[in-house]
Amino acid sequence: MNDLFLGIDLGTSGVKAAAIDTGDRVIAQATAPLAVQRLQPGWSEQSPADWWQATLTAVTALPAEVRRAVRAVGLSGQMHGAVLLDKTDEPLRPAILWNDGRSARQCTELERREPLARSITGNLAMPGFTAPKLLWVQEHEPEVYARTALVLLPKDYLRLRLTGERLSDLSDAAGTLWLDVARREWSGRMLAATGLTRAHMPGLVEGSAPAGRLLPDVARQLGLEPVVVAGGGGDNAASAVGCGVVAPGQALLSLGTSGVLFVVTDRFRPNPERAAHAFCHALPGLWHQMSVMLSAASTLDWVTRLTGLADVPAAAAAAERRGLQAATPLFLPYLSGERTPHNDADARGVFFRLQAETAPPDLIVSVLEGVAHGLREGLDALTAAGSRIDAIDVVGGGARLPYWLRLIASALERRLVLRAGGDVGAALGAARLARLAAGADPARVCTAPPVQSVHDPDPALADLLHRRRPAYTAVYRQLKDAFKEFPA
Repeated sequence: MNDLFLGIDLGTSGVKAAAIDTGDRVIAQATAPLAVQRLQPGWSEQSPADWWQATLTAVTALPAEVRRAVRAVGLSGQMHGAVLLDKTDEPLRPAILWNDGRSARQCTELERREPLARSITGNLAMPGFTAPKLLWVQEHEPEVYARTALVLLPKDYLRLRLTGERLSDLSDAAGTLWLDVARREWSGRMLAATGLTRAHMPGLVEGSAPAGRLLPDVARQLGLEPVVVAGGGGDNAASAVGCGVVAPGQALLSLGTSGVLFVVTDRFRPNPERAAHAFCHALPGLWHQMSVMLSAASTLDWVTRLTGLADVPAAAAAAERRGLQAATPLFLPYLSGERTPHNDADARGVFFRLQAETAPPDLIVSVLEGVAHGLREGLDALTAAGSRIDAIDVVGGGARLPYWLRLIASALERRLVLRAGGDVGAALGAARLARLAAGADPARVCTAPPVQSVHDPDPALADLLHRRRPAYTAVYRQLKDAFKEFPA
């Protein structure tokens, strides 16, 4: 078998392993599921031990001959999670995840401690980021904080287990609020604001650089050779590499658990006032802007259960038959709070204008529309920061639903392009980064995969969405104070 490259993506709902050849063909892939623990409203945690076990399960599910042909490994994963390790590299508690909202008050304290936080990091302090989580641990679990010797991000915990190396890549590190994003290095000022030093941080590498080799015992356990492991990337930066979104102005929509709009920039271009993110890309010399809504495809999973339909495809089919109408209820998709543009951990989901005639398909259409409106707000935040966005590549589980893509294209007033390998997403990008770490030419690797389908705005649907959008935004404004007065 020819040389293959393995991408391992640590997602929120599972670990995906995908092996590609030098022609970007996915030779084999496997996924192992993960569960999220929600011990209190707004909390979201996972056990690092579960990540490791899922990684073993996913990788060893690939055929043995595929594993023997792997020449490098790349990592991608959910961003922002706080993995707290003691001096022996053992986890001190479950990891606090990206969609955990407990540290909202600590965000205010962090910006009070370091008034230059927004200019250094390019981002508002939000509960999803890593640094506020450490302030929460310091206040509520002081014994854990005192024993913390190293803070890693989720995929970098896997790297530690795989290679023994304490390293992170710049795209993932940019989402901690400890990175000086313009300079691509840890910020001593931001670390000091949480009582930490560079000694608590992993070393930094570019996503395409070598970042360790598989330990011999681990390689034998996985059925791999002790090959090089790439720096890798945060899930969205890795997805962008997989789609060939690597030049300034190119854009990506990730329609997974969260909803992310990602646009490449040639320099650090922050817009924290609109809760847009400015991060490093997974490739040298590039940055990106990003808008994030915390609940996207997860809202469709939720409404499918709520309405008792068989599965998500059945729900999407019912929504398409019903169609968006003037009488369709409005839905705020804030089941876990929201980031862009509101930065509001207290925001919650709302159905507005229910009536006696409202049926389950109406609720599903409403949910699909609500996410589309939320993505449009994110697009407006990015363009306000100076980005020009035309066609947008799309990846993620939601990209399998053509009606939803037509609805989103109409809300964004942009063409959406689904490319081959979009269902593999970040794992494909991680495998490409593995190729680069093994010495391949970026110009040959980071190309756009073939187009599978194109989804253009529907003029009539775009007009209806445009007329409904002011009511959508007004509902949030009117209820904003109520969210705080009536907490979950």
